[in-house]
Amino acid sequence: MNIYNHITESKKRGNKLFSILIDPDKQEKEELISICHKATSAKTDFFFVGGSLLTNDSLDNCISTLKENSNIPVVLFPGNAMQVNNKADGILFLTLISGRNAEMLIGKQVITAPILKQSSLEVLATGYMLIDSGKATTASYMSNTTPIPNDKNAVASCTAMAGEMLGLKLIFMDGGSGAQNPISSTMISSVSKSVDVPIIIGGGISSAEKATENCKAGADIIVVGNAIEKDNGLIKEIANAIHSL
Repeated sequence: MNIYNHITESKKRGNKLFSILIDPDKQEKEELISICHKATSAKTDFFFVGGSLLTNDSLDNCISTLKENSNIPVVLFPGNAMQVNNKADGILFLTLISGRNAEMLIGKQVITAPILKQSSLEVLATGYMLIDSGKATTASYMSNTTPIPNDKNAVASCTAMAGEMLGLKLIFMDGGSGAQNPISSTMISSVSKSVDVPIIIGGGISSAEKATENCKAGADIIVVGNAIEKDNGLIKEIANAIHSL
């Protein structure tokens, strides 16, 4: 599967997509296998794999388990330049456009580019925007950047527009892992009306109702991680809500 083509074709048809975020540090193999079975049954579109800080050297085993137990595309969602693995299908090649840390805008990408050039991974150029979720997150701390205030819709929209004009193919708005407050529908709607590229929304989504609300506001892909870590029974409920739109 060409991942980007699938995303853009789904957007053209108005079909919404669902991705489960897997943090390799937090998942035991048995739990991963259970998630794979439930995700396959729910017709989950993607696994996003990664974390701001991986401490257990578990990325390779995590991806292997996902690939062995499902046919769902695995997309790397790297927290740093070291989180590259050729067993995955693709990678979100992130540039943190919401911050002013040059290392996250271009520095880390320069280090990773030659590795990706030699890999078989599909590279998805993605503008990454951290949105304030009401508390400091690992992503904001590790990136040494200030998130966009959650009520500054114009700032978010102009940032996304700049990313699109720079040639980025996706916009990922994220409240960060363990977000206290999800991104508002008004901000999602504002950004959606400002750009033509697909929009990914993650952070603080813990129910089918919130996922549906975000999709109706303009999200093309919904990413859920923490809520599923706590209760993987939510997979079917959220997937059905997203795919029914």
